[in-house]
Amino acid sequence: MNGAFKFFAPLVAVLAVAACSAGGSSSVPVPGWQSNGLARAACDTAPPGGARCLVLVESKGGARPNVSGWGPSDIQTAYNLPSSTKGTGELVAIVDAYDNPDVTSDLGEYRSYFGLGTAKFHKYNQKGQQSNYPQGSPGWGVEIDLDAQMVSAACPKCTIDLIEANSENSSDLQTAEAEAVKLGAHIISNSWICYSYSCTIDPSYFDKKGVVYTAGSGDDGYGQIGPPMSLATVTAVGGTTLAKNSSGYSETVWPYAGAGCTSEIKKPKWQHDPSCSYRTAADVSAVADNVAEYDTFSGGGWFTVGGTSVATPLIAAVYALAGNASKVHADKQLWSKKASKGLHVITSGSDGSCGGSYLCTAGTGQYKTYAGPTGWGTPDGVSAF
Repeated sequence: MNGAFKFFAPLVAVLAVAACSAGGSSSVPVPGWQSNGLARAACDTAPPGGARCLVLVESKGGARPNVSGWGPSDIQTAYNLPSSTKGTGELVAIVDAYDNPDVTSDLGEYRSYFGLGTAKFHKYNQKGQQSNYPQGSPGWGVEIDLDAQMVSAACPKCTIDLIEANSENSSDLQTAEAEAVKLGAHIISNSWICYSYSCTIDPSYFDKKGVVYTAGSGDDGYGQIGPPMSLATVTAVGGTTLAKNSSGYSETVWPYAGAGCTSEIKKPKWQHDPSCSYRTAADVSAVADNVAEYDTFSGGGWFTVGGTSVATPLIAAVYALAGNASKVHADKQLWSKKASKGLHVITSGSDGSCGGSYLCTAGTGQYKTYAGPTGWGTPDGVSAF
């Protein structure tokens, strides 16, 4: 196998956001991908106040020359992307923690293998320096490689800026977020999440006019959500399972995608679903399973990965292909009637138990075209973006 709203906060700028749906628990249960032995989390722990990267290293393997997993041609074809003609001059920024010293060479190998040409790629520390990088982390290194490669897969002509935060603490990640804006990014991809009640996120770092923020909805299923994806100014990216047959590509809900009704974020006026009085997530989605990655820092070479951290940079790249990120309110546009014409609707699958509601199950309830784990669907071209 080669798819302007102001954040509401009650009198404080920094908010400890609960990582659960209304009525949920602060503890995170063992996710199905772990209990079933399907994958391991590259970032298996996070310190108090810290975020966790979302990439999952799957049990499936693959080695050159027969690389396993979905590659750029699958992604571009499944999502009808204008990857060969669009993206020149567009900048996508990636914010991650720690350093991957091999990211440039790994990205070069990925692009060479898939015939994507030479990358326009720059790496910075959280102060905007192209030196004095933070210490390396093999776990976050897998995430860094994945993010750069997924932007390349969907938008090979795009320029990619990687900003490496000193650590997974929210203060460092937010500093890197601000630096991405200073460097000129209008699209910023965040493949990490804060599940802990103790993790504080200042929403102002994710609410700059003319900037589209994408963030993974999480990999632990229904109800297990948190910032930055839960913020009303961030495009929450869910996940699908992609399949291919003689008639083309099809998708179902990736069963571990985070989704639900937040308990902290006031419902935006442009959200109109009936069963959540707070901010509903996700907004949109892309493939989150069985995707090819090349990484040497962790010692793996070619292998397959999953998680909403796959989908997040892909969606960021789709915004770049659309070419108008500085002019759109991304979330509001996705929830408009206009966007539905440019999305593949996901009609089957679930990410947990919610009484059969659309908040966790596709094709149900009043909004048969919306499902919490996949949002309004996956890209069908770029008109929705």
